[in-house]
Amino acid sequence: MSSESPALKGMALINDEAKRLPDTPGVYRMLGDEGEVLYVGKARSLKKRVIQYAQGRFHTQRIAHMVHLTRAMEFTTTRTETDALLLESNLIKKLKPRFNVVLRDDKSFAEILLRRDHPAPQIRKHRGAHTIPGDYFGPFASTWAVNRTVNILQKAFLLRSCSDSVFDARTRPCMLHQIKRCSAPCVDLISPTDYAGLVDEAHQFLRGKSKAVVGRLSAEMSAAAEDMEFERAARLRDRIRALSAISMESQINPETVEEADVFAVHAEGGQACVQVFFFRAGQNWGNRAYFPRVNSLVEDEHEAAFGEMGVILDAFLGQFYEDKPIPRLILLSTDVPNRLLLEEAFSLQLGRKTEIAIPQRGEKKDLVGHALTNAREALGRKMAESSAQGRLLAGVCETFALETTPERIEVYDNSHVMGTNAVGGMIVAGPDGFQKNQYRKFNIKSTDITPGDDYAMMAEVLRRRFARLVKEEEAGEPTTRPDLVLVDGGQGQLDAALGVLADLGLDDIAVVGVAKGPDRDAGLERFFMPGKPPFMLEPKSPVLYYLQRLRDEAHRFAIGVHRTRRAGQMMSNPLDEIEGIGAARKRALLHAFGSARGVSRAAVVDLAKVEGVSEALAERIYGYFRKG
Repeated sequence: MSSESPALKGMALINDEAKRLPDTPGVYRMLGDEGEVLYVGKARSLKKRVIQYAQGRFHTQRIAHMVHLTRAMEFTTTRTETDALLLESNLIKKLKPRFNVVLRDDKSFAEILLRRDHPAPQIRKHRGAHTIPGDYFGPFASTWAVNRTVNILQKAFLLRSCSDSVFDARTRPCMLHQIKRCSAPCVDLISPTDYAGLVDEAHQFLRGKSKAVVGRLSAEMSAAAEDMEFERAARLRDRIRALSAISMESQINPETVEEADVFAVHAEGGQACVQVFFFRAGQNWGNRAYFPRVNSLVEDEHEAAFGEMGVILDAFLGQFYEDKPIPRLILLSTDVPNRLLLEEAFSLQLGRKTEIAIPQRGEKKDLVGHALTNAREALGRKMAESSAQGRLLAGVCETFALETTPERIEVYDNSHVMGTNAVGGMIVAGPDGFQKNQYRKFNIKSTDITPGDDYAMMAEVLRRRFARLVKEEEAGEPTTRPDLVLVDGGQGQLDAALGVLADLGLDDIAVVGVAKGPDRDAGLERFFMPGKPPFMLEPKSPVLYYLQRLRDEAHRFAIGVHRTRRAGQMMSNPLDEIEGIGAARKRALLHAFGSARGVSRAAVVDLAKVEGVSEALAERIYGYFRKG
């Protein structure tokens, strides 16, 4: 439910709302002048919580300021306080309210997937939703960590990593089998029963039964040596060494913790760092530092007892586990106001008991202490970088006569070869450096553009980006409007950009063209702005170096996108272009003839022998490869 009382605002509006609220759990939202969400909160009793705001007994000036800005409120009742907690976390992550602690989560974690939808299960790296049938193991804090683990597991358990199409098309073992990283189930060099045994061993290892697996392999190796089967014993020895490498390469491998996430928070100077360590199967699977946007509001005496760090970590946990696997044990550096409620919510999500603990002694306390040290050091580095970044952005503001220091800079560049595979790239930078989760690529789609027309390509990219922005703003969706747009090029690219923004009614956004110097020499760049003659900056200016980095990053990103698109076109299979050939028929043809080239040389009568290929389709395939 929602309400708006135009005649009332601030405390008077909140007092009026409280009169009609139920004494039930729920979530409330405070809205500002433009309908923007200022704050999202949950309550065991909506009526009692909102009355607290109306009474004016504020714990901080920030709460008083938030109440003063409130122009409307929205409410959602829930069945339980646990449901309210989950809804609150979801809304904060989605709406990013100004006065909440907001998790800046840039990407999903990598996992290991042991597929179960094929007679010969595949092991592979995975990101995203669990849509493929199989067993998922993670999270891994970095792509490097998951790639290393997959490689070692291949050596230890000889499981395939190839795609189904490659698997089905094999007629002889691949290189991975020759270097002892696959048992070659594709050509039946291992029986289905024995392969299933390897899969089961890998599953046990990833579930934390590593000692049992290694012990069994060691017993087999000893038995093979006693039976004079030295070659088999050597293979088992190599597998044991591979498994040992996982433990040896991790800095911390606890003896008493099989599965846990460790969180430590450190706050200083209005900023905070939450360091997260992941332990699975008794091994350290990496760590990651988060820097949540901190506008901590201690709402009552209960929260005040836990301090700022407890309130920050409390808000962080709810948002963090909205889309991530929840372990059986969560260790914290400080207690949080909603610990019991979070335990209940996570247990409901997981379908089994989850414990949240603040260890006081032993190995678990040492793990938390190590995470806290990392949090302090990461925040120190971040604050030093932010200070330098702030000075550079202030210099950009002065250089281009902007009204305020830019919080979001978007940089655009195009890439193509003789007009082919043309793409545009957008990178984003701000106070926290490059924001890579905000990067965007644009495949040039217009057929009216003359190949190589950089002005028209820049116009298409900007039109698509900002037309979407306008559409989102009209729909009332959260948007990210840049404070400064940099386009790679001179007056022509600048004019193209200004024309697009003027057509969309966005001519209040500052636009600057960055043209490379003669012979593309760095340091001789010229800058183009509307209504001003082109100008250069001092060769040793820190602002010039910063702008060069932005331009070079946009160039690197655009070239990378272009190369990926070009490589994809070169690697595309001609069978994909033939009407009537889907994944199953393509797989059958490749299996029968070995490759697309083999299909191209086949006669109609041979093509028609392939399962699923009719005589008419065989003639179509034959004609496709001879259409010249």
